[in-house]
Amino acid sequence: MFFFLFAKPLPPCHDSMESMQVFKQHCQIAEEYREVKKEIALLEERKKELIAKLDQAEKEKLDAAQLAREFEALTEENRTLKLAQSQCVEQLEKLRIQYQKRQGSS
Repeated sequence: MFFFLFAKPLPPCHDSMESMQVFKQHCQIAEEYREVKKEIALLEERKKELIAKLDQAEKEKLDAAQLAREFEALTEENRTLKLAQSQCVEQLEKLRIQYQKRQGSS
């Protein structure tokens, strides 16, 4: 059956009604086949587009996850640095007081 879809139809025998019907049927099937092939090509193109969008979405999702991890790490680093700064300020204040006591006792 597939062979005649690809083959060019033989001209019908005009004296035979059956030959004319077969020829007409073959032409209709060939047209339907071309339409289906066209639709398949469009669907394959759409599939490629959707795969590309999916790949992009997955990449953006990974990028967002990476940014979230970096944000968490930087937030933790910021908290640690603020704590260290606070401790340094306390230590500096203690040293000032000690220095002032020494200056007062001299």
